[in-house]
Amino acid sequence: MSDPSVLVVEDEPDIAALYAGFLEERYDVDLAETAAEAIDRVDGAIDVVLLDRRLPDGSGDDVLDHIREAGYDCRVAMVTAVEPDFDIIDMGFDLYLTKPVSRSKLLAAIDTLLTRSEYDELIQEAAALASKRAVLNAQKPAAQRDGNEAYAELVARLEDLDTDIDELGESLSSDDYRAMFRDLGEA
Repeated sequence: MSDPSVLVVEDEPDIAALYAGFLEERYDVDLAETAAEAIDRVDGAIDVVLLDRRLPDGSGDDVLDHIREAGYDCRVAMVTAVEPDFDIIDMGFDLYLTKPVSRSKLLAAIDTLLTRSEYDELIQEAAALASKRAVLNAQKPAAQRDGNEAYAELVARLEDLDTDIDELGESLSSDDYRAMFRDLGEA
């Protein structure tokens, strides 16, 4: 499996190089200095975007809107010197970090975002399988379900998912849960 991909959108070359240096050991890092470059580089293969709000050719907010409107399934952290104001309430980012950002804080943020993504995928798979199990429980007698290999595999997979979700859930903070369920409410 390849390293997770991170797109750093930062117009200050020194800061972009610093972030890339922090991340290159663990992640596949790409850099964009402008909103236009970011829009060109972001695609379905990007896992995390670190996005500055002030860019020379526009706003990081516009890049964020593009990412969400295009339906890319990546996590976005605003990493900016812009102090947060009430305008952030309706923005579709996952984390907001105010510069300066240390190496440890940046790595922790990306780890949190990737954990949220993994948790979301497990929840989605579990929900789909639970729906199938519910339909079969309602439509098929227990004797037929008990003797069916595919049904037994479905139940076993759900049990495995429950364990995985519990283990992953232990690493999430209450803020992570609130953010994830906010995302689910918007879906």
